[in-house]
Amino acid sequence: MKYKYAMVCSSNQNRSMEAHFLLKKQAFDVASYGTGTHVKLPGPSQSKPNVYEFGTPYKQMLEELRRKDPELYKRNGILPMLKRNASVKLAPQRWQDNALDGAFDVVFTFEEKVFDMVVEDLYKRDHVLMKPVAIINLEVKDNHEEAAIGGRLTLDLCQEIDATDSWEDKIDEIIAAFERHHRRKIVYTISFY
Repeated sequence: MKYKYAMVCSSNQNRSMEAHFLLKKQAFDVASYGTGTHVKLPGPSQSKPNVYEFGTPYKQMLEELRRKDPELYKRNGILPMLKRNASVKLAPQRWQDNALDGAFDVVFTFEEKVFDMVVEDLYKRDHVLMKPVAIINLEVKDNHEEAAIGGRLTLDLCQEIDATDSWEDKIDEIIAAFERHHRRKIVYTISFY
């Protein structure tokens, strides 16, 4: 594959990891991140989420939740999600701490708040390379069904981008065609490394 991709959601658990999983299976150069201050997973109630630090291994979360309430976390899809995540990479990573991972060509976000955080973070960085990066927001609800649909749509869009010799020259056409075909609105911008 030609380009380097990043998938970013809030906790690097559901939407970004579903897309990461699908792109990795297709041999894309892909990484994934979260933008939150902590990793949050649903708990026994809305007011009692499971909160972890970025860098906590997915397997550790899986084992911990399996001990707490295996039926609840199996039923709500958290255990299968964590099992998938552990097959992709060791632990959730934070976007704001990724500078050493190098420059990406295309960054996907899955909610407007995360898109704004990524754009702001890139704006604050030193632009020494003057290498362009497309930041694309594909709005996806944070549930397992929507994450699966969003992951497939992201894969489709990445395949279209990767088929070009120069994404910079074709990005407007690719996005417009995608929006027409899938009836989904995309927000995107160009930034620099």
